Amino acid sequence: MTTTTLDYAAAVERYLAVWNEPAADARRSLAEAAFTEDATYTDPLAAVTGRDAIDMVVGAVRGEFPGLVFTLAGALDGHHDLVRFTWHLGPAGGEPLAIGFDVAVLADDGRIRAVHGFLDKVPSGH
Repeated sequence: MTTTTLDYAAAVERYLAVWNEPAADARRSLAEAAFTEDATYTDPLAAVTGRDAIDMVVGAVRGEFPGLVFTLAGALDGHHDLVRFTWHLGPAGGEPLAIGFDVAVLADDGRIRAVHGFLDKVPSGH
């Protein structure tokens, strides 16, 4: 039996880099490194399949919250091909406007093949 060691921190770092990239072309390149082509993304506001569809969701969020950054909030917890983590969205160094909790399923190459997201705090009006 072969065991693959996945780098959970690197996967989450690539994931957050996608969410933090405002430039569409650069974000697409980051998404290629972060997600498998057929990756899925599901949260209370979106359910999409495919890296391009995920990029469109991220682009829409970037457009709605320009200048804000996604940061890791706390420690990662991973086992097998799963990693869970909490993130904040807010001004750099400031109080978060949104807080979420994601569970990502990783492929053997360390890229994300599925994200199951939960929103713990959202800005009023959203």
